[in-house]
Amino acid sequence: MTAHSDTNTILLFHNTMRITDGHLESFRDAVVRAVEFVRQHGPQLLVETFVDTERMLAHSFQLYRDSDAVRTHWKLADPYIREVMEHCRVERFDVFGEPDAEVAESLRSGIGRECPVTFHPRVTGFVRFATESRA
Repeated sequence: MTAHSDTNTILLFHNTMRITDGHLESFRDAVVRAVEFVRQHGPQLLVETFVDTERMLAHSFQLYRDSDAVRTHWKLADPYIREVMEHCRVERFDVFGEPDAEVAESLRSGIGRECPVTFHPRVTGFVRFATESRA
């Protein structure tokens, strides 16, 4: 049985970041600004960020419709990404789904210079969203 074409291109990114000592509040402020910008202007279907203050790790999840949406996000959000990165470093980056060759290479050559980038091919699934998103 083949997966539905609308979900074949879905990409879920899980970014694990180490927050710099003494930067927790600045990191939080930068992430809030970045996510608010993306909520209003970005192509993501979902963005959620969680912070483990005991380990000083942050976990960001971003769901994209396809590789084109990833490219759009990179163009729009670059200043916000740079601001967040002033307060952390990426420890691990997991890609769930199969981006096109250009996005995959950009991830390997960009983030992959700093940390492991792991690709996990999709088997099956679905996406269900409520009509009203929460803040």
